[in-house]
Amino acid sequence: MRRLVIASNRVAEPGCQPSGGLAVCILDALRKRGGLWFGWNGEVIADDAPTSVTSRKYDDLTLVTMPLTESDYKEYYLGFSNAALWPVHHYRLDLARFTQESSEGYRRVNDRFAEELAPLLKASDLVWVHDYHLVPLGAGLRTRGVRNAIGFFYHIPFPPPDVLVAMPEHEWLTSALVEYDLVGFQTKTDQANFCRFVCDFMGGEMAAPDVLRVSGKTLMASVFPVGIDVDSFIAMARSPEAAKRIQRVHRAGEPRVHIIGVDRLDYTKGLPDRLRSFKRLLEIYPQNCKAVTLMQIAPPTREDVQAYADIRHELEALSGEINGQFGDFDWTPVRYIHRNVPRETLAALYRGSQIGLVTPLRDGMNLVAKEYVAAQNEDNPGVLILSRFAGASEDLQEALIVNPYDADEVAHAMQRAIAMPREERIERHRALMARLRERDACSWMEGFLRALDACSLPLAA
Repeated sequence: MRRLVIASNRVAEPGCQPSGGLAVCILDALRKRGGLWFGWNGEVIADDAPTSVTSRKYDDLTLVTMPLTESDYKEYYLGFSNAALWPVHHYRLDLARFTQESSEGYRRVNDRFAEELAPLLKASDLVWVHDYHLVPLGAGLRTRGVRNAIGFFYHIPFPPPDVLVAMPEHEWLTSALVEYDLVGFQTKTDQANFCRFVCDFMGGEMAAPDVLRVSGKTLMASVFPVGIDVDSFIAMARSPEAAKRIQRVHRAGEPRVHIIGVDRLDYTKGLPDRLRSFKRLLEIYPQNCKAVTLMQIAPPTREDVQAYADIRHELEALSGEINGQFGDFDWTPVRYIHRNVPRETLAALYRGSQIGLVTPLRDGMNLVAKEYVAAQNEDNPGVLILSRFAGASEDLQEALIVNPYDADEVAHAMQRAIAMPREERIERHRALMARLRERDACSWMEGFLRALDACSLPLAA
């Protein structure tokens, strides 16, 4: 079997709490296959300090990591990646900030990654680059003589062409993208947006389904929905420790219906809109007062970016407003937790919640939706309420699909979930579980690597 080499912005240590959905799915995939994982170790050093590479081995997995300098962190990570690319790809041009300094930092770090990674590659390696931080890495490897099959996967949405062209660097970035042999997307919508851009703005053409010709090159553009390790998550949710956590939560107060939301504190997740929808539930259906509670877990992220600080303040104000208006001495409507929670604890909280509320304004996939489904008791499952703008909605059609911008629609969906008969809940859950197993973390990895293995550079001639 050919060695798998993965490159991503962050590398997660096995046995440690992963920092996000990307790290979770990569770890789940690498546990099955082994290989080399290259990227940033999370350390930020002084600009004049040496950026040395370190290597550590864990069974069949080798981690090769390097730090970022303070300028790198400011310009490449906070600047271009998260203040420009992230909002543009989530259709939020109003929040995008473009500077020459951040663009140069993004190019510089990707060049450094390519310089360090190229000598580590063997001729037979499959190279898999992940996400928006490293779009130009493949082109950087090509200029250093790397002829391996190189694939790229977008974990975030790919925007429509008329959104993408508003970004000053779009021509350079898309030119870098077509240096890959395979570009993978979460959804058919994302794939269609990319193909439209290549054909309408780069003079490309569809040579066959999922095959593009552009600038004298041939590349594949396909859909590979990210999944989870279903059985391991079920085991976490069913453990004796999980049962104890569930009992503790249920003893904490009188409410009999528990609604849970788990999201990074990000403006794309629609958290203020979610709280407004919960408020509407209490207004439209007052019988839920003292009978329903919402637990919103929102770990901090990118707090150095002003837009994230703003969303935190708004969320805190809204939760306080709802609790002040509706709460009582023996009932707190909203339980807001602003810190990281271990996956084992989340699995228990999902299983102990009658409703999973996953309502992002725009999301690449959203693995929380899939984890919530996997954690449920199949004999008495909860109900997933899912945004139509989450990538997971293409797969999880048996969820209650909602428009997260419509507070009343989400409120009505919550009431429907509260009142849903057990037979309907079981039927929906059974269908959702079948989809989860069909497209789990292993099938995602294997599907992408089969397609990448089939790609060959002579086709680009």
